[in-house]
Amino acid sequence: MFSLGLTSAAYIAASVLFILALGGLSNQESAKRAVWYGIVGMFIAMVATIFGPGVGNLFLLLVAVAGGGVAGVYVAQRVQMTEMPQLVAALHSFVGLAAVFIGLNADVMLSTVNELKMAGTAMKDADLTGFGEKLWKKDAVEIAILKVEVFLGIFIGAITFTGSVVAFGKLAGKIDGKPTQLPGGHMLNAVALAACIILGFMYFSGAGVWTMILVTVISGFIGWHLIMGIGGADMPVVVSMLNSYSGWAAAAIGFTLGNDLLIVTGALVGSSGAILSYIMCKAMNRKFVAVILGGFGGTGGPALEVSGEMIAIEAEGVAASLNDADSIIIVPGYGMAVAQAQQSVSELVRKLRAQGKTVRFGIHPVAGRLPGHMNVLLAEAKVPYDIVLEMDEINDDFPQTDVAIIIGSNDIVNPAAQDDPNSPIAGMPVLEVWKSKQVFVSKRGQGTGYSGIENPLFFKENTRMFYGDAKASLDKLLPLID
Repeated sequence: MFSLGLTSAAYIAASVLFILALGGLSNQESAKRAVWYGIVGMFIAMVATIFGPGVGNLFLLLVAVAGGGVAGVYVAQRVQMTEMPQLVAALHSFVGLAAVFIGLNADVMLSTVNELKMAGTAMKDADLTGFGEKLWKKDAVEIAILKVEVFLGIFIGAITFTGSVVAFGKLAGKIDGKPTQLPGGHMLNAVALAACIILGFMYFSGAGVWTMILVTVISGFIGWHLIMGIGGADMPVVVSMLNSYSGWAAAAIGFTLGNDLLIVTGALVGSSGAILSYIMCKAMNRKFVAVILGGFGGTGGPALEVSGEMIAIEAEGVAASLNDADSIIIVPGYGMAVAQAQQSVSELVRKLRAQGKTVRFGIHPVAGRLPGHMNVLLAEAKVPYDIVLEMDEINDDFPQTDVAIIIGSNDIVNPAAQDDPNSPIAGMPVLEVWKSKQVFVSKRGQGTGYSGIENPLFFKENTRMFYGDAKASLDKLLPLID
């Protein structure tokens, strides 16, 4: 078993590795190394915790860790890169559920300690280890603080759990992506929040664990109802928001358990998730509160009517334009992920660059169903990092671009964001692909896409619709590229 000093040193090392991991993930070239920092840090943290002072039932703990490891490997091998957003949402739910269980267990342990003290049992005879010893040594003020921590951990954890389950369902297509709320809407959420606060005060006053069980149920309802009321187009923000919630739930439980590493890790996850949520909202020109309290849209007037017609084009026409072009920008979206077309896109880029053409990618911050979703898919397909550019880096280059290829994107290339003040995405920064000399849109059909918003880009004179499954369409196109 490790000593307290060795455990503390291991926790410091793990914390440093987690910070390095977060810093490295900001750059594609250092991301792989950053992931290894995180893996090593988590391994150190697990070993230090399992073999740390005051830990009992070692055999059961090792069995649980081994079972979780096997389940993690099994899931990771089966999940496709296109399913990564819903996997992340599912993992957030586990963090929330763990916070609830730990909070309830902490109260049960506190009750056991209080009963032993009332019975006149001495600490040396109480047969307590680890967390039980910490509770025994706490005074009245520390116990009051502990109850606040338990309440916050359970409250945030339950919201995270049910909210993440709903987010998983929407991302996986098992739940309708449209915003849905019960009669009463946000008033129900407000009443539920007030009920949780009242139950929290009752718990602080000694009402018993039943108050926390009710808080679990009610806050679970808040999480479910809150995310059900958010439209599918806001899912990137929801995922990063739930990531933040899971971090704060972990930090609250870290305070409860007196685990410094859990506090640091939870704070890192919570703050980074909050910052990412802010970045996502800024990229959509939306206020964070507006996202989490309602569905996508809510405009004050009718949207502008779109006139004209969508003109289709076949693979031969697209190939002719690409063979003549000198500069090409590709804008990927969730449609590329669904079609699993990233390998075909990578091959197209290889062939075009072999001809000496300038080919780059334009990535919008909210492309796909998860922040960085498109970057991960392109990295998986071995697309060079240096030609994958963010929206702000490439937007000014479209007027000098010969061909822009849109693969499964809709809202992030919608000119209505700039031209129609009544559009649900009015003011949202978008990739200005329509300024290119020629635009090709790879799309399954003439539908409005995930968010249900019409896109005037499809009707512009320099736009041609390349209908069909993205992978199948690109596979037809590849042999025609000289």
